Amino acid sequence: MADVDTPPVQEATATDQNPLANMEVTDSAALVPTNQDSTALEPKKKTKKIMVKKKRRPARVQQEGFQSERPAQTGTIFNIWYNKWSGGDREDAYSSKQQAKGRCNVATDSGYTKADSIPGSYFCLFFSRGLCPKGQDCEYLHRLPNSRVEKEGGLGDIFPSNVDCFGRDKFSDYRDDMGGVGSFMRVNRTLYVGRIHTSDDIEEVVARHFQEWGQIERVRVLPARGVAFVTYVHLANAEFAKEAMAHQPLDNNETLNVRWATVDPNPQAQKREVRKIEEQAADAIRRALPAEYVAEIEGRGEGWEEARKRRKVEGTFGLTGYEASDEVWYASEKARLGAPQEPYLLEAGDLEDDDEGAPLRIEDMKRPEASSGILGGSTLSALKGFTAGSGAAASKAPDKPAGPLVGYGSDEDSD
Repeated sequence: MADVDTPPVQEATATDQNPLANMEVTDSAALVPTNQDSTALEPKKKTKKIMVKKKRRPARVQQEGFQSERPAQTGTIFNIWYNKWSGGDREDAYSSKQQAKGRCNVATDSGYTKADSIPGSYFCLFFSRGLCPKGQDCEYLHRLPNSRVEKEGGLGDIFPSNVDCFGRDKFSDYRDDMGGVGSFMRVNRTLYVGRIHTSDDIEEVVARHFQEWGQIERVRVLPARGVAFVTYVHLANAEFAKEAMAHQPLDNNETLNVRWATVDPNPQAQKREVRKIEEQAADAIRRALPAEYVAEIEGRGEGWEEARKRRKVEGTFGLTGYEASDEVWYASEKARLGAPQEPYLLEAGDLEDDDEGAPLRIEDMKRPEASSGILGGSTLSALKGFTAGSGAAASKAPDKPAGPLVGYGSDEDSD
């Protein structure tokens, strides 16, 4: 009988029993069972949100005390109130070429003052020139105009048309040299900048220096003449920039001549200016009205379809076939939004004169007596009571005498 060779029996190793051991694991999460969440194994860390409120900074003192020097004589009479000479040339060659003594740095100089707590305050003229010595004790604003519109919303810094952002009165016409406060007959947002040193990057230099004072809409440069025209989005920023950049140097140590720009004779520029003013007026009205009004009128935004449906239902006011006009509907909505809340009601006590369970309004309890004329209601009621008591006492007959005087007869009486 032949021997049959049988293969030796090999012992099973741990790697053979576990086929996953021979696999190369490239991902650490590959061995995690699918029915078990890996995030559940890790302890959750509790995070606490801390709201950090930025502390407001007080306005910085730009210089120590007011330093007023008498200007060089350019006329015949010196005006002590305006610190100027009169009777001379309008264009002073000396003062126009002398650089300003200070410059405002918005990043370091701006801050809160006493004027922040007073609505309708004007901006500080000396702050715009970098020469205000009062700091946080100043009674005017130490910040840029319209600098809080994006953060706080609202209409921005809007002032009456007859004054500028510093509170100075405007005139009906511009000066001959287009300097000074300006005119209230035209909304002028464009500045004329002269005496600029010509260079290849003149437009970039002008835009970099003037954008510090507000949002710029357009910059036009004439390199051959060394002149630039800077147009701001808001009028208040143009007024502030005119005072801040007057006699200031740029990158080449020149002395700028900043004036108000005249009317652009280009018809396209005039149309663009009119369109921009209309857009600003529409934006101001849009911010003043409620959001649902604007959404319904313009037909865009959130909830304008629901607002129109509600107007179709409630705009009839219960009358079949009636459709309220815009004036009637918005007047009713304004009255509805501005109506006071219903006063609280209290259950009245058991009074004989009043009906049982009649509600008593708190407003009736707190309402003072209406005064008629010079004297109040309480004084009149006291006078009425005094008058009534005096009349009763006067009409009452005197008491008859009693006692021994009754039936008394005199001997002197003759029969």
